[in-house]
Amino acid sequence: MSRSGSPETLRDLARVEDPEFADVMASVFGIRDHETRTYLALLERPGSTVAELAEELDRDRSNVNRSLTTLMEVGLATRERRLLDPGGYVYQYTATPLSEAKELLHASLDEWTEEVHERIDEVDPEGIRGNA
Repeated sequence: MSRSGSPETLRDLARVEDPEFADVMASVFGIRDHETRTYLALLERPGSTVAELAEELDRDRSNVNRSLTTLMEVGLATRERRLLDPGGYVYQYTATPLSEAKELLHASLDEWTEEVHERIDEVDPEGIRGNA
Protein backbone atom coordinates (compact mmCIF):
# COMPACT_ATOMS: atom_id res chain seq x y z
CA MET A 1 0.00 0.00 0.00
CA SER A 2 1.11 3.55 -0.63
CA ARG A 3 1.50 6.11 2.13
CA SER A 4 -1.94 7.46 1.22
CA GLY A 5 -3.44 4.01 1.82
CA SER A 6 -4.18 3.42 -1.85
CA PRO A 7 -3.29 0.01 -3.27
CA GLU A 8 -0.22 0.10 -5.50
CA THR A 9 -0.15 -3.49 -6.71
CA LEU A 10 -2.72 -6.07 -7.71
CA ARG A 11 -1.93 -7.92 -4.50
CA ASP A 12 -2.69 -4.76 -2.50
CA LEU A 13 -5.88 -4.27 -4.49
CA ALA A 14 -7.05 -7.83 -3.77
CA ARG A 15 -6.78 -7.10 -0.05
CA VAL A 16 -9.02 -4.03 -0.20
CA GLU A 17 -12.60 -4.88 0.76
CA ASP A 18 -14.29 -2.26 -1.44
CA PRO A 19 -11.72 -0.64 -3.75
CA GLU A 20 -12.42 2.68 -5.41
CA PHE A 21 -12.59 2.78 -9.22
CA ALA A 22 -9.46 4.98 -9.23
CA ASP A 23 -7.61 2.30 -7.24
CA VAL A 24 -8.55 -0.37 -9.78
CA MET A 25 -7.48 1.87 -12.66
CA ALA A 26 -4.18 2.64 -10.94
CA SER A 27 -3.41 -1.00 -10.17
CA VAL A 28 -4.32 -2.35 -13.60
CA PHE A 29 -3.34 0.47 -15.98
CA GLY A 30 -0.75 2.22 -13.83
CA ILE A 31 -2.53 5.55 -14.13
CA ARG A 32 -2.82 8.15 -11.41
CA ASP A 33 -5.91 9.55 -9.72
CA HIS A 34 -5.95 12.76 -11.80
CA GLU A 35 -5.90 10.66 -14.98
CA THR A 36 -8.89 8.68 -13.74
CA ARG A 37 -10.68 11.97 -12.95
CA THR A 38 -9.90 13.15 -16.48
CA TYR A 39 -11.34 9.90 -17.87
CA LEU A 40 -14.52 10.28 -15.80
CA ALA A 41 -14.91 13.92 -16.91
CA LEU A 42 -14.57 12.80 -20.54
CA LEU A 43 -17.26 10.17 -20.02
CA GLU A 44 -19.65 12.95 -19.01
CA ARG A 45 -18.49 15.38 -21.71
CA PRO A 46 -17.57 13.56 -24.93
CA GLY A 47 -15.88 15.72 -27.54
CA SER A 48 -14.23 18.02 -24.99
CA THR A 49 -11.15 20.08 -25.75
CA VAL A 50 -8.12 20.39 -23.48
CA ALA A 51 -9.23 23.90 -22.53
CA GLU A 52 -12.74 22.72 -21.59
CA LEU A 53 -11.39 19.86 -19.49
CA ALA A 54 -8.82 22.10 -17.81
CA GLU A 55 -11.59 24.45 -16.75
CA GLU A 56 -13.87 21.61 -15.62
CA LEU A 57 -11.12 19.88 -13.63
CA ASP A 58 -9.52 23.12 -12.39
CA ARG A 59 -6.13 22.00 -13.67
CA ASP A 60 -3.47 23.47 -15.89
CA ARG A 61 -3.92 22.74 -19.61
CA SER A 62 -0.48 21.13 -19.88
CA ASN A 63 -1.34 18.72 -17.05
CA VAL A 64 -4.66 17.84 -18.67
CA ASN A 65 -2.88 17.30 -21.99
CA ARG A 66 -0.44 14.86 -20.33
CA SER A 67 -3.35 13.01 -18.71
CA LEU A 68 -5.09 12.72 -22.07
CA THR A 69 -1.92 11.39 -23.69
CA THR A 70 -1.67 8.72 -20.99
CA LEU A 71 -5.34 7.81 -21.41
CA MET A 72 -4.89 7.44 -25.17
CA GLU A 73 -1.80 5.27 -24.65
CA VAL A 74 -3.76 2.79 -22.51
CA GLY A 75 -6.80 2.85 -24.79
CA LEU A 76 -9.14 4.85 -22.56
CA ALA A 77 -9.55 7.89 -24.83
CA THR A 78 -9.51 8.89 -28.48
CA ARG A 79 -8.76 12.19 -30.20
CA GLU A 80 -10.28 13.73 -33.31
CA ARG A 81 -9.24 16.88 -35.12
CA ARG A 82 -12.05 19.33 -35.84
CA LEU A 83 -11.54 22.09 -38.39
CA LEU A 84 -12.60 25.54 -37.27
CA ASP A 85 -14.61 27.85 -39.58
CA PRO A 86 -12.15 30.75 -39.47
CA GLY A 87 -9.29 28.32 -40.09
CA GLY A 88 -7.14 26.16 -37.91
CA TYR A 89 -8.27 23.20 -35.89
CA VAL A 90 -8.88 21.95 -32.39
CA TYR A 91 -8.56 18.46 -30.94
CA GLN A 92 -11.61 16.96 -29.30
CA TYR A 93 -11.29 14.01 -26.93
CA THR A 94 -13.75 11.25 -26.15
CA ALA A 95 -13.54 8.61 -23.45
CA THR A 96 -13.69 4.96 -24.33
CA PRO A 97 -17.18 3.87 -23.21
CA LEU A 98 -17.22 2.46 -19.68
CA SER A 99 -18.32 -0.96 -20.96
CA GLU A 100 -15.23 -1.11 -23.20
CA ALA A 101 -13.01 0.18 -20.39
CA LYS A 102 -14.26 -2.67 -18.21
CA GLU A 103 -13.42 -5.12 -21.00
CA LEU A 104 -9.91 -3.61 -21.18
CA LEU A 105 -9.55 -4.02 -17.42
CA HIS A 106 -10.60 -7.67 -17.63
CA ALA A 107 -8.34 -8.32 -20.62
CA SER A 108 -5.36 -6.69 -18.89
CA LEU A 109 -5.93 -8.75 -15.76
CA ASP A 110 -6.32 -11.94 -17.80
CA GLU A 111 -3.08 -11.20 -19.67
CA TRP A 112 -1.24 -10.47 -16.43
CA THR A 113 -2.60 -13.65 -14.82
CA GLU A 114 -1.52 -15.74 -17.81
CA GLU A 115 1.99 -14.26 -17.66
CA VAL A 116 2.24 -14.99 -13.93
CA HIS A 117 1.10 -18.59 -14.47
CA GLU A 118 3.76 -18.99 -17.18
CA ARG A 119 6.44 -17.64 -14.83
CA ILE A 120 5.32 -20.07 -12.13
CA ASP A 121 5.47 -22.98 -14.58
CA GLU A 122 8.98 -21.93 -15.66
CA VAL A 123 10.39 -21.96 -12.12
CA ASP A 124 13.46 -24.17 -11.99
CA PRO A 125 14.53 -25.39 -8.52
CA GLU A 126 18.19 -25.13 -9.56
CA GLY A 127 17.71 -21.54 -10.67
CA ILE A 128 16.06 -20.64 -7.36
CA ARG A 129 18.94 -22.06 -5.32
CA GLY A 130 21.42 -20.23 -7.52
CA ASN A 131 19.74 -16.87 -6.82
CA ALA A 132 19.41 -17.38 -3.08
